Amino acid sequence: MKIMEVNVRKLKMVLKHPFTTSFGTFQEKEFLVVEVKDEKGNSGWGESVAFHSPWYSEETVETNLHIIRDFLVPIVLENDIIHPEEVNGLFAHLRKNNMAKSAVEGAVWDLYAKREQIPLAQALGGQLEKIEVGISIGINENMQELIETVRGFVEEGYKRIKVKIKPGFDVGVMRELRKQFPDVPMMADANSAYRLEDTELLKELDEFGLTMIEQPLASDDIIDHAKLQSQLKTPICLDESIHSLEDTRKAIELGSTKIINIKIGRVGGLTEAKKIHDYCLEKNVPVWCGGMLESGIGRAHNVALTTLPNFVLPGDTAGSSRYWEQDIILPEVTVEDGYITVPKGNGIGYEVDRQALERYTVDKWHFSKQEEPVQ
Repeated sequence: MKIMEVNVRKLKMVLKHPFTTSFGTFQEKEFLVVEVKDEKGNSGWGESVAFHSPWYSEETVETNLHIIRDFLVPIVLENDIIHPEEVNGLFAHLRKNNMAKSAVEGAVWDLYAKREQIPLAQALGGQLEKIEVGISIGINENMQELIETVRGFVEEGYKRIKVKIKPGFDVGVMRELRKQFPDVPMMADANSAYRLEDTELLKELDEFGLTMIEQPLASDDIIDHAKLQSQLKTPICLDESIHSLEDTRKAIELGSTKIINIKIGRVGGLTEAKKIHDYCLEKNVPVWCGGMLESGIGRAHNVALTTLPNFVLPGDTAGSSRYWEQDIILPEVTVEDGYITVPKGNGIGYEVDRQALERYTVDKWHFSKQEEPVQ
């Protein structure tokens, strides 16, 4: 498989509704899309999930652009690739920058599956024809509006409700939601908003029978999470602390987590995500697929990954219409009664809507084997 061309686009899309977490409110999403083309003109697509500012991790759209343009693109143009799992090794000498790596590697995975004329899910070893999905709800300090938002998604059939929490917006909120929805699978996501000193407060969440508390403590911690988990009945799920299979192994051995959230961008791509999945399956640790406000390209990669057998908990891969007036794929990702039907088409299984892609593109770069990169 010879990569002859790489096209990188910067897109800007406006969210249908503001999305608020403990570290900020998002109204629009600026991100990168990567297209790789082989000698036959086939295209594979990947998406960087980095945000405009480094609030989730140290990566940003601009740092990803630098790494993709100046380091990753030359590597994929200079090497013949037999299987996309090789890309992980080709990038290994470059430290971190996982979201940039994931965008390029994801495009190669999509291209490979198309060349093999199989769905990406099948290329990864996936088995499911439908995947259960949950919904992630941002912070809304108007309690009645929050209740009605949850009620709407419950009535739509979503299989799990995730509610963002922060200090001052936590125990009382979950108590009221549990009172309103006593039987709905529910979890709380703290996005690292608490400290070990908040243990007594976090223990109060045990009374609500939550599926999990996601990343309550520091984004780079696995030590204090182990101390906290030993005092909680509710399972802790790690998100920001997990960037690799090694992080996963250490966290599980320490007892820092009972559930792992696998985000493709955070761990550096589909190859590493699959390794983490396989290890967790061996250790009987359930996993689920987290979301990063992806467009349809990134969402399609999430759908394919979630077909692996240890994704036993509903992920964040909601339908396109949850976030966008118009997505950049056809057909858009849809949810019916809490399930997404896995597409059977080759590669990611969705067509990129090139008109929509152009509409949202604010900048683009082209690279090829024959010429110097130009802007």
